[in-house]
Amino acid sequence: MNFETILKLFLALLLGGIIGLERKKKKKEAGFQTYSLVCLGSCLFTILGFSFLETTKETFDILRIIQAVAIGMGFIGAGSIVFYQDKIKGLTTAAGLWATSGIGIAIGAGFYFLGIFSTFLILLILAGFSLIEKRMFEEK
Repeated sequence: MNFETILKLFLALLLGGIIGLERKKKKKEAGFQTYSLVCLGSCLFTILGFSFLETTKETFDILRIIQAVAIGMGFIGAGSIVFYQDKIKGLTTAAGLWATSGIGIAIGAGFYFLGIFSTFLILLILAGFSLIEKRMFEEK
């Protein structure tokens, strides 16, 4: 394992953790640990896919790794969505986890700026858009 691999894993952990802290601050069930694990795991699978591609002479489609992560996150996301008392809960959590897995994939593939910028955009949506919604649609 080289320094760049360690950097990728640590950066994925950090970026997922930042999003998780925002969710934990809002007292959501999926928080720091969950988002960190999702981002780190997605990064790890991507690194493994590229490593396999480099170390074998077999034909290997790296897009299968991305597809598998996206499908796996769909299952996790589906488990976090609940319909309770005429309200849907967990939809934003599911979408946030899915988007966070994309950050892990980006970092694992070496697209650092894309991963960092996407983290900023996700935080803008989760924190900034929430404030806009409260002001525009607050019940009076």
